[in-house]
Amino acid sequence: MAIGWGKSFEDQVEEGNQRLSANEREVRLPLEARVRLQRLKSLKLSRSRMLEQLERARHNAHREVLMKGLRAIEKEIEDIFGE
Repeated sequence: MAIGWGKSFEDQVEEGNQRLSANEREVRLPLEARVRLQRLKSLKLSRSRMLEQLERARHNAHREVLMKGLRAIEKEIEDIFGE
């Protein structure tokens, strides 16, 4: 047993293998689907940030730029769902 860690090396390896097996089940999506899913997550995060900025924006010009960006993000999300 490793001093100060409380788990034997074998236990740590087994735990790592179990996590790896769980990750392998998630990774069975084709590469293209995984890329599209990751892009969708990124767009949703960008959309939420844009909405937060829009709530705080005080100047009309800034609000217009944010709205234009928000529309572009929403269009890309629609395009991903359309594929």
